[in-house]
Amino acid sequence: MKALILAAGVGARLFGGDDKASPKSLLRFAGKSLMARHIENLTSVGVDEIGLVLGYHEEEIKAEIRAIGASEKITFFHNPRFREGSVVSMWTARDLLVAGDDVLFMDADVLYDPEILERMIEPMAVTSFPYDRDFEAGDEPVKFMLEKGRPVEFRKVPNDVSFDTVGEWIGFIRMTAEFAQAAAARTEHYAFGGDVYAPYEDAVRDLLLGQEGGKVVGVDVTGLPWIEIDFPEDIARAENVILPAIEA
Repeated sequence: MKALILAAGVGARLFGGDDKASPKSLLRFAGKSLMARHIENLTSVGVDEIGLVLGYHEEEIKAEIRAIGASEKITFFHNPRFREGSVVSMWTARDLLVAGDDVLFMDADVLYDPEILERMIEPMAVTSFPYDRDFEAGDEPVKFMLEKGRPVEFRKVPNDVSFDTVGEWIGFIRMTAEFAQAAAARTEHYAFGGDVYAPYEDAVRDLLLGQEGGKVVGVDVTGLPWIEIDFPEDIARAENVILPAIEA
């Protein structure tokens, strides 16, 4: 299994358009960057081939990779269109997605308990989406909704659908080779001629609702600490609540 991390974005909601700010993946908690934590956690579950999509301040991230001695694990993908939607970043790594391997896909701006990765990779030969049932209602969380174990909706503001399970998706996907190849094809549709400012979640939703890419299951990670860092208050919560819970 390979991993793919998206780390090309500008972090506009966190930094307010300050182009001098470092990328979110270089935020440090207890002296260790999010990027270093990703690589450490992936190594702990046996992943040593990692694709990394970069764009905004990419040389800073490459310097961090060198500093932690992880260069031999990384294949870099340069996204010159990093100010467009994240769907373009996913498409930028199409060579990895179509290579015929299972892929552990990850957003770079998440601080999380590494047990989440362990639970994701347990169901072999199936695509899995981790979700947390304990979340605050509102338009910000991406909802992963299931009925009788089948995904029926995947977006921040869901359509009116019948469901029996809902949780906040945490930004990771364990993709089978079939699903990864379907994701590459669908993101190409957005990157050329579609909505280039769309989040990659839109392309993934198309696959889920169209039942493309093979079987998909949800993995309930409720109770495990994690946070996606999008706003300044998320940094404080990560430092004061999430990191102590992970270390405990």
